[in-house]
Amino acid sequence: MAKTYYEKDADLSVLDGKTIAIIGYGNQGRAQALNMRDSGLNVIIGSVKDQSAERAEKEGFKVYPISEAAKKADVIHILIPDEVQAGVYETEIKPNMKKGKTLMFSHGFNIRFKLICPPKNVDVIMVAPKGPGVRVRETYEEGFGTPALIAAEQNASGKAKENVLALAKAIGATRAGVIETTFREETETDLCGEQIDLCGGVSELIKASFDTLVEAGYQPEIAYFETLHELKLITDLIQAGGLEHMWKCVSNTAEYGGRTRGKKIITKETRKTMKKILRDVQTGKFAKEWVNECKKGMPNLKRMRQEDSKLKIEIVGAELRKMFVRK
Repeated sequence: MAKTYYEKDADLSVLDGKTIAIIGYGNQGRAQALNMRDSGLNVIIGSVKDQSAERAEKEGFKVYPISEAAKKADVIHILIPDEVQAGVYETEIKPNMKKGKTLMFSHGFNIRFKLICPPKNVDVIMVAPKGPGVRVRETYEEGFGTPALIAAEQNASGKAKENVLALAKAIGATRAGVIETTFREETETDLCGEQIDLCGGVSELIKASFDTLVEAGYQPEIAYFETLHELKLITDLIQAGGLEHMWKCVSNTAEYGGRTRGKKIITKETRKTMKKILRDVQTGKFAKEWVNECKKGMPNLKRMRQEDSKLKIEIVGAELRKMFVRK
């Protein structure tokens, strides 16, 4: 069983006198920085000069160039996109990684695939909230928090576990509960979930079911409602109470049809493909592919974005979504 920790298991006082540098003030950076500051921690921001840096200054933070923030900080929390972390680390952060410091992440990609290789005399930890930054901030302000995963990859100080729990508490995560994991487990399950289900699988399923109805002669607007719009209604039910709760909430007709036909969509061959995708993640094949894509300027990703923006389901959906805006 997974080990879960709560408020009583974490002590903020272990961070007394320490400076936390949040590298990047985007979605997660802003939320975690604000929560940590409201919890009484000394937080500074490391950023390039852009709109997010200006926002951080307006919201009362001291903002420094990344290298200077890393030099000043005891805990360096990297919250910039995965694809730029290694380059920024190498040029701006690595020269400032001294004995006794802590390198912190909210996703293990760069550590798991050795794109970032910290010195052995620093702690390497992770607090990964299971929600977008906006929810991390909202739930904190509501007096609760967003659940998170925690991990300690390197424990040079002997206190990495205490520190990661304290930092999780500072963003409000221990109010809801944090689950202990490893950088490897968090990274591999995260990538696999995104590709097979949450992002890749569900978007292709939506497009395929929409196309099936439209090609059969049904109106695109009707097909959109039945294959995309109502999906949120179903996932909300699943999130609220699990799969069986969802089945209890839909009609008997929907339940019977779904239970008997779902396995015809997700076949044994589909499951084999899922295992192949997982292997590509585990072996680093996907990571290598993604790194090479980034080095080339993301040509394939840009092409796919352009192609999919022209799909009928996107064009029809843009018009139908206007129906849900009160005029």
